[in-house]
Amino acid sequence: MASDWLGLTGRVALVTGAAGGIGGAVAAELAAAGAKVALLDRDSDGAAKAAEALRSTGATVFAAGCDTTDQASVAAAFAAARDAIGPATILVNNAGILRPGPLAEIDIDAWNALLAVNLTGYLICAQAARPQMLKAGGGAIVHIASIAATNPQPRSGAYSPSKAGVAMLSRQLALEWGPEGVRSNVVSPGMIRTPLSESFYQAPGILERRSAMVPNRRVGTPQDIADAVTYLASPRAAYVNGAALLVDGGLDQVVMELTPRPGY
Repeated sequence: MASDWLGLTGRVALVTGAAGGIGGAVAAELAAAGAKVALLDRDSDGAAKAAEALRSTGATVFAAGCDTTDQASVAAAFAAARDAIGPATILVNNAGILRPGPLAEIDIDAWNALLAVNLTGYLICAQAARPQMLKAGGGAIVHIASIAATNPQPRSGAYSPSKAGVAMLSRQLALEWGPEGVRSNVVSPGMIRTPLSESFYQAPGILERRSAMVPNRRVGTPQDIADAVTYLASPRAAYVNGAALLVDGGLDQVVMELTPRPGY
């Protein structure tokens, strides 16, 4: 097998929310595949720590603080990454937040803050990465959405609309930027154990109950998402544009299994 089967050696990737969890796993997998990786996160210390760990493996990496809701912050971070490791041909839009609250009660400021990170920030980053990609002859954007984009998530009313917006944003970018050589695709995780969701798993029995719901009989890991992202970011997915890849161990298929059917 060719050592660079994915064709990522020497390519430059920008990963937002890269200080840990899914973003950290994505950055590590892209680096392992030979890409140069910029780890960008509002937590600049966390990004620097994650970058140092990758650098110790021989990877070419860069780290910077980046508030994806702020155009000036994004422009500065992306320019610094370009100057340090070269123009980007890959963007992984991963930074995200979760805020509790049903729609009847959610504070509008909290709603707007979540949309600013989970949706508007994705567009800001895509717009900032586009000139680098065009100069390099094309590129690939992979957005992290969620199974919640197509399944309303109770007690966190703003989250599902934000992720549904990401799915349509990706399709719109695929349509508009595809002719320029920029692909846009989505990875939608199911239940993935990350620092963002870890508090759920501290409750007794939750891990076992959640695992039992999934046809694969386990909760996913950040590595499961990183593998899918790396494929979509690579030239191996050169004809994949506007797609949404659900990575959930089959969770989305269980609704009829949970429906009572007397006689069966």
